[in-house]
Amino acid sequence: MKNYLTLLRFLLPYKKFIFWFIIFSILTVIFSLVSLVMLVPFLELLFDKTELITEKPNFEWNQKSIINTFYYFLSVQIIENGKTAALGFFCILVVIIFFLKNIFRYLALFILAPLRNRLILDLRDLLYRKLLKLELSFFQKNQKGDLITKFTTDLTEIEYSIMNTLETSIQSPLNIILFLGAMMTISYQLTFFVFGMILVMALFIGKIGKSLKKESKNAKDVLGKLTSIIDETIHGIKIIQAYFVQHWIYEKFKTENTRIYNVYNKMYRKRDLSSPLTEFLAIVVICIVLWFGGNMVLSGTGLSPSKFIGFMVIFSQLIPPAKSFSSAIYEIKKGMASYERIQTILNEASFYENEANSKKMDFFNHALDFKNVSFHYPNGPIAIQDFNFSFEKGKKYALVGASGAGKSTIFDLILRFINPTNGQILIDQQPIDIIDLKSYRYLYGIVTQEAILFNYSVAENISFQTIENENFKKALQISNAVDFVEKMNEETKEAIGERGSKLSGGEKQRLNIARIAYLNPEIILLDEATSALDSKNEKEVHAALEKLMENKTSIIIAHRLSTIQNVDAILVIENGQLKEFGSHQDLIAKNGLYSEMVRLQKI
Repeated sequence: MKNYLTLLRFLLPYKKFIFWFIIFSILTVIFSLVSLVMLVPFLELLFDKTELITEKPNFEWNQKSIINTFYYFLSVQIIENGKTAALGFFCILVVIIFFLKNIFRYLALFILAPLRNRLILDLRDLLYRKLLKLELSFFQKNQKGDLITKFTTDLTEIEYSIMNTLETSIQSPLNIILFLGAMMTISYQLTFFVFGMILVMALFIGKIGKSLKKESKNAKDVLGKLTSIIDETIHGIKIIQAYFVQHWIYEKFKTENTRIYNVYNKMYRKRDLSSPLTEFLAIVVICIVLWFGGNMVLSGTGLSPSKFIGFMVIFSQLIPPAKSFSSAIYEIKKGMASYERIQTILNEASFYENEANSKKMDFFNHALDFKNVSFHYPNGPIAIQDFNFSFEKGKKYALVGASGAGKSTIFDLILRFINPTNGQILIDQQPIDIIDLKSYRYLYGIVTQEAILFNYSVAENISFQTIENENFKKALQISNAVDFVEKMNEETKEAIGERGSKLSGGEKQRLNIARIAYLNPEIILLDEATSALDSKNEKEVHAALEKLMENKTSIIIAHRLSTIQNVDAILVIENGQLKEFGSHQDLIAKNGLYSEMVRLQKI
C-alpha cells in the first residue's frame, strides 16, 4: 500500500482533475442509491403497509425530514392519480435518476482518462530522464534486455493493472461507504453483520493478492532475461550463424521461455481465482444475510418485510463494487510488482546529484594531472594503481599495453564515468570532482572503437540538430566525409539505420569523427579508433584523425604501434601501473616493455 500511495503522488499536480472525478463519482453513487432507497417507501405506500401522508411536512436537512417529504410526495401522486398512475410516474422517475447517474458516471470517466494517461506519461518521462543520468556501472551490472522490459512491459503493466483500476479504487469505496450508510438507516444490526462478513472476505482475498504480487515480479524478471537473449541474438546473429551455434543459443532461449510459461501459468491461475472466489464468497454472504435478516423479519424484531426487501436490494448493489474492489486489489498487487522493478532505476544514485556548488570550466589552459590515482571495481581487482602523470595542453599522448592493462579505465576516470578509489585528478590545478560535470565534459571529444551512431539523420548524428550549417559542413571536410555524404543526397535527412546499419564501417567512423570536429572540444580521446577497419578505410580515417587533432591535446589508446610513433609521449601500462613513458625513440632505446611490444608487432 505504501508503494501504491508513492505511485499516486504523481497525480498531485492534477488535484483539480481528482477533485472533479470524486465529485462526479459521489453524484454517480448518490443517484444510484436514491433509485434504490426510494423503492422501500414506494412499496410500503403502494401495498398499504403505511398510511398516506396528506399534510406537507416542514422540510429540514436531516434524514427523517427527507424521508417524510418523499412519503408526502408519493402519497399526493397516489391520492390524485391512483396507484397505477403513481406506479408509472415512479418508473419514469427511476429512468430519469438512472439517466443522471450514467451522465455523471461518464463525466467521471471523461475526467479520469487524461489523468491516468498523464501519470504514465510522467512516469515514463521520469524513468527515461533518470536513465540518461545513471553511472556506467549501472549499465554494466544490469542486463540491457531487463532494462528494456522495465520501459515496455512493466510500464504497460502499471498502465493496465493500476491505472485501469484507478476508477474502481476510488469509486468502489465510495459506493461501499454510501451503501453501508443507507443500509444503516434501515437496520444497523444487519449492517454491522454485513460489514463484518465483507471484512473477513477482504482479508482472505488480500492474502491471495499478496501471493500474486510475488509471482508477477518473478514473471517480469524472467521476461527481462528472455528479452536480453533476443537482443543478444539479433546483435550477434553473424557469429551465431557463422559458427552454427543456433542450437546452443536456442537452448538458452528455450530454458527461459519455458520458465516464463511456468511462472505465467501460476500467476494467471491465481489472478483468475479472483472473480469466481469473490462471487462464491459473495453468495455465501448473501445467503447468511438472508437467513439472519429473514429471522429478524419473522421474529418481528423491528424489521418489516418491505424494509428487508429494500435492504437486500441495496445490499445486492453493494456486491458489484465489493467484487470490483477485490479484483482491483489483485490487479494493483500485480502492477505494484512492476512498479517495484521500475524503482530499481528511479532509486539509483545519479552522477548529476550534489552538483549545486560546482564550478564551471569553459577552457583548458595548462594540464590534466593524475596524482597517486588508484581505482578498483567493487568486489573486483585493482584496475589502476598509484598512477601519476601530467597530460600537457597541446601535446599528443598514447596509452599502450595489453588488453585489461587499465587503458580504458584511465579514459573512464578522465571523463568522470567513474571516480578514483584513491588519489586525485586535476585539470588546471582544479579537482575535477568540483567542476560542473556538463561544462567539464564539453572540454572532451571521444572517438570510440565502435562508432556510436543513432537511427536519425546524418545532421542529427553530427550536431544533434537538424540544421546543416557552416560548422556542419566544416566538420564533414575535417572528417573526409564530404564525398559519401553528398552521394547520399536527400538521404542525409533520413535515418541512417540502427547503429548506422546503412553505412560502411569507415563511413560510420568518419561520422563519429565529424561529430567531434563539429563540437570542437579542447581535448580529444581516441579509443582504438581505427582497429576495426580495413587498410583502405584505416588510411582515410587516420587522415581525418590527423586533421581533427591539429592544435589539440590528444590522448590515444592504440594497439597498432605503427600509428603512434610521432606522438609526444607514449605511456606503457601494465597491470594498472605506469611502467614506462617517453617518445618512441626513447622507449626503443630503453629496450624495455615497449621495445618488446614493437618487436612482437615487427614494426
